[in-house]
Amino acid sequence: MSDLFDQSLNEFIEKAASNSPTPGGGNVSAVVGILAASMVSMVANLTIGKKGYEDVQDEAKKAAEDLKKIIEDLKELTARDMAVFSKFMEALRMPKDTEEQKAKRTQAMQEAAKTATETPTAICRKCLEILKIAVPLASYGNKGAISDVGVGAYVAEAALRAAMLSVDINLPGIKDQAFVEKYKNERRQLFADADELKLMAVAKVKERL
Repeated sequence: MSDLFDQSLNEFIEKAASNSPTPGGGNVSAVVGILAASMVSMVANLTIGKKGYEDVQDEAKKAAEDLKKIIEDLKELTARDMAVFSKFMEALRMPKDTEEQKAKRTQAMQEAAKTATETPTAICRKCLEILKIAVPLASYGNKGAISDVGVGAYVAEAALRAAMLSVDINLPGIKDQAFVEKYKNERRQLFADADELKLMAVAKVKERL
């Protein structure tokens, strides 16, 4: 696990705003996704054990447990995304004086580009999971904090779209067209699903405001 989460918020912001390449877009998107999950989780936890919500205790507890796992997964993906960037930079710096060196460098860069596509896509999938939990929770969660489910839904979709930019920048350099098409198709589906779920969650939130 990266020591990123041992830093203060001010330290994280300062480093993100500096000329350091990390934390970069994928890392920041994952952290934003964690904040989205935290908001939805807060509403689930504010529903557990509260009078008037006795009929939805099992649902609220499961939502809280699932979101806790998503937060841990996104922390791991944040660290992985930073490691992936380092691997790509290592490949970029490989020698290219001979044809053999050039071939090895090209292969290493292709592998690194694929990994740098897979990791942010995994971040996007986790953001979609947040939205899938937010939709039903918007209907039964603690009404006194229900606006925060909407916050979580908006932020989760934004984090998903932001993380996908790390995919977009890598796909053009990948020569494996089957791989490229696979991720382009998943990109389209993730965007469509995220938009639909966000709208559903926010609509339910507004009905209960």
